[in-house]
Amino acid sequence: MSATAIVHRLRILGFRGLKEFDWRPKQGMNVILGGGDMGKTTVLDALALLFSPTNSATVAETDYWQRETDTEFVIEATVSLPESSGIEGQRRMAFPWHWNGKEAVQPVSKDGEPVEPDVPVYVIRVRGTTDLEPSWEVAQPDGTADHLTVSVRRQIGLVRLSSDERNDRDLRLVYGSALDRLVADSSFRARIGRAVAKVPLTKELNADSVKALEDLNEKMDKNSLPTGLTLGLTSGQGPSIGSLIGLLAMHQGKEIPLSSWGAGTRRMAALEIAAATAGNASLTTIDEIERGLEPYRLRKLLGILEETKGQVFVTTHSAVAIECVGKKGHLWYLDSKGHIGYLPAAKIAAQQRREPETFLAKFAAVGEGKTEVGLLSFVLRKAFNGNPLDEGVRVCDGQGNDAVLDLLETLADAHIEFAGLVDDERTSPGRWKKLKENMGDRLLQWPSAASEGAVIEAIPDDKLEELIRNDDEGLTGIRLRHLADRVGLQPKDMASIKAALAKQDKTLKKLIIEAATGSTAGAPEEEAAAWKKHGQQWFKRDGGGEELGSKMIALGAWPSLKDKLLPLINAILTAVGRQPITGLPT
Repeated sequence: MSATAIVHRLRILGFRGLKEFDWRPKQGMNVILGGGDMGKTTVLDALALLFSPTNSATVAETDYWQRETDTEFVIEATVSLPESSGIEGQRRMAFPWHWNGKEAVQPVSKDGEPVEPDVPVYVIRVRGTTDLEPSWEVAQPDGTADHLTVSVRRQIGLVRLSSDERNDRDLRLVYGSALDRLVADSSFRARIGRAVAKVPLTKELNADSVKALEDLNEKMDKNSLPTGLTLGLTSGQGPSIGSLIGLLAMHQGKEIPLSSWGAGTRRMAALEIAAATAGNASLTTIDEIERGLEPYRLRKLLGILEETKGQVFVTTHSAVAIECVGKKGHLWYLDSKGHIGYLPAAKIAAQQRREPETFLAKFAAVGEGKTEVGLLSFVLRKAFNGNPLDEGVRVCDGQGNDAVLDLLETLADAHIEFAGLVDDERTSPGRWKKLKENMGDRLLQWPSAASEGAVIEAIPDDKLEELIRNDDEGLTGIRLRHLADRVGLQPKDMASIKAALAKQDKTLKKLIIEAATGSTAGAPEEEAAAWKKHGQQWFKRDGGGEELGSKMIALGAWPSLKDKLLPLINAILTAVGRQPITGLPT
């Protein structure tokens, strides 16, 4: 059997906002990303309910898809379990399935005879019945289902750190908690109960309270009810005596309950308790792992979790957390449709380090570089009539043509809806074609041009001098110098530049495009490096794309570019529930 509990597959049907959810998490640490209200916490809560260490868990009508309580919800997991879980020792034996890498199948030979599975797994589930009651089951390979006992769920030992600010369950001696498994003394509660029962609590009452108790005793006696009344510890429905017992720690010479410490300290303490239990075989869920932790402690915690023997499920809204997930951690993105896609580190590592917020947006629009980022930001502000970030749309820098191709392919393969604006650098045409077929209008690759060239080409010739002008940032003279250098002139006035162009049979527009894109065509060898940097003083800089977008509108290029840009803009709008538009406001 497995040395630790491992969830190979998790299926959720009709639980809260997840109508259909199917996930095959990895061993080790699984980090779930995505925008707000996507269902990340719901996934963790589903795991917590499935592995609940008590039968007192309740469900509410809000736990059902669209509150339709006449239809059951189902949370089902295919799991490997350690022998210590006791899964084989239930009243009715649970028979294992075979895991084929995708699903649980009946372990049979080629002749159809039952055999010992190569990779034994169990299929367990919890149903939310139409009576609003949870029912735990273990599915048998023969199609039947038996009850999944609370003792097995306790032995599996899920540690749950929710986003609840006061959650300290694993710091107290609650049934199935991490502290309960660490102490592992089954008779401890009974001994505590007997000891507390001997405490003469009635003697601690004031005189009036003692008199009231004596009067009640007399009335009970007159009505032939039990007498000899006193106060003592009793048990019943609700909190057990164990829930009143928790860890204390010294603080400034005083014993203070750990549950009274800061959120970050409580969380890390709970994980240390779980790690100290036999075999460190627990499943762990942590909602919003960054809560209460400074960046340095967050980095430390993530490093610890990546090295844990158990399986970990984490959600986060922290760019620091995403940046710190290493090679042993696994990133997943949950989209608005309840689909979860894998983000392999080899394809997204650069974006993960440089712009981790790409993976925290409700919808990310990825520009190839600074020009595309600025241009997209400008047109989306126009389209949204405000900041697109307010509706969860983030424009991200893809860090170059090759890197953005890897990134967008990864997101497309994961069936995640992202958008992209890129140049055509005439590389990997087959990959770009396939990506376009997958993404449709959400990808715009300029045909045979860079973004700068596509926009400048659409600007009327009589407006080109206005395109060059940028007196606010002191760039007008620098740009004229670039143009003059490219036609071999010392003077940098426009008249001299135009005269030189006429002799070279070259247009001003073509010269501007070459300077704005940093083209080195025709450059003297000693000046090639300088020519390549020219674009940084045009539109390949922070704010450059916004300038290009503004001039696209102001100088009359929009009508020629509308048919190319508008499908991309509308694809982004509709992805976040906005109505498509017919044009940009000027």
